[in-house]
Amino acid sequence: MTGLNSHPNAHAAAGSYTNAPQIAAKLDRVGVRAAFRSNQLVRHHSMLLETKIKANASGRPGPRARTGDYRRSWTTRVTSQSGTTTATVGTDKPQARRLEYGFVGADRIGRVFNQPPFPHVGPAVDEIGPAYYAAMRGLGGWSDDDA
Repeated sequence: MTGLNSHPNAHAAAGSYTNAPQIAAKLDRVGVRAAFRSNQLVRHHSMLLETKIKANASGRPGPRARTGDYRRSWTTRVTSQSGTTTATVGTDKPQARRLEYGFVGADRIGRVFNQPPFPHVGPAVDEIGPAYYAAMRGLGGWSDDDA
């Protein structure tokens, strides 16, 4: 602090700071580290989610794994672009929605079903999500040691 703040709306006790270049440099360093760390966290937690979905899809209370084909179909795709990392955990198997939510009624070819849900994705998200959010929240802090 080098003196009184000359801004017309500043409080009388407000000082003025001349370390703007140091603050900007510190923000740049923290930003680069936060972007790198958030990328790592997205990759890590998306793989944990895929693993948990596969485990849940290996028998009750989730769907039974008759051949393992459905369970093996779950994949994770992570992309990074313009400082944003996105992970997609999913399957291309048509039975995924029916297994997760159940199905009552006739299908396209007239077969009638009363299939109960076998949730395996929702419980995995409920388990992995809080740890992911906590880890991401932890990126927001910085200390004087970051300088």
